[in-house]
Amino acid sequence: MAVRRIDYNADFENRWLERLRDLREKFGKTLHLNGILFLIGIQELGQGLREFTKEQKQDLMHIATCKLFSLSGYYEFTHRDEEGWPHYRTVKSIPSANLKEQEKMLKWHILEYFDQEN
Repeated sequence: MAVRRIDYNADFENRWLERLRDLREKFGKTLHLNGILFLIGIQELGQGLREFTKEQKQDLMHIATCKLFSLSGYYEFTHRDEEGWPHYRTVKSIPSANLKEQEKMLKWHILEYFDQEN
């Protein structure tokens, strides 16, 4: 898989704010990054909404992060375990960045994820 170049164009922030508005309308509350990661994790698990332990919630956010960064070739889906949970392997390290840059990179991948899902 070719690594996609991240394009933080002038429209990036507008796209992000629009996505947040869409999610707020759909779920009836404002979601932050962790909440969005949790929802993506549930979507990728594919077992519907149910009660999750604290550890499972962390695992769901990890699944979401792996799925998101697989869009740029950093992770690769390998399999689902006997309980249906997806597993990924690291293809290459995500570039080191400060907190603000990490957040922006994560937002970009979330936008790409929702664009592909629609």
